[in-house]
Amino acid sequence: MLTIALEMKSLSKLIGAAALATLSFAVFAQSSQPDLRRGAQIYNQMCMACHGVDGNSSSVANPSLAQQHPEYLIKQLREYASGVRQNAIMTGFAAALSDQDKIDISHWLAAQTKAPGYAQNKETVALGERIFRGGIANRQIPACMACHGPGGAGIPSLYPRLAGQHAEYTADQMRQFRSGARNNNAAMSGIARYMTDVEIEAVSDFIAGLR
Repeated sequence: MLTIALEMKSLSKLIGAAALATLSFAVFAQSSQPDLRRGAQIYNQMCMACHGVDGNSSSVANPSLAQQHPEYLIKQLREYASGVRQNAIMTGFAAALSDQDKIDISHWLAAQTKAPGYAQNKETVALGERIFRGGIANRQIPACMACHGPGGAGIPSLYPRLAGQHAEYTADQMRQFRSGARNNNAAMSGIARYMTDVEIEAVSDFIAGLR
């Protein structure tokens, strides 16, 4: 238990450090003015097939991006292009975009309206809500809403919007954080490390129904 407590104390520091780093990134991202019309054109040519009309994906394997904070999207595209975040398909697309392309697409997506999502599993929705709102006390896992907000809207420049995201996609990302396959957020890796498949699936399903 002492080991877990020390690791979770380190996790709290990581969350704070990540927030500061993201704030610095947001200031940098705002240095270029976005062109939303251009962003729409590039999105429709390169992104719509997987991420859907207006950023609302119809495939549970591909995230909906509508109404996501632009700073988060820009960061992910840059990390796909650099190899910090690994995905065979996204790496190629992101590498083909200029930095201005990334900014324009991300700000256009942020201006779109996210279609509502729905929780599917009535048997685990209560567990998912407990984790999202209260964390897992015996493992000192913080509540998801502490960073992502009580409605899953996130905090601009700091934490991404989660509300309405496909449960299957969210659960897959949590498992990747847990396994180390995705390692571009130390705080999330530390949190997912202590969560079971049942807990990950329950909270992901609950998040899908947030509005």
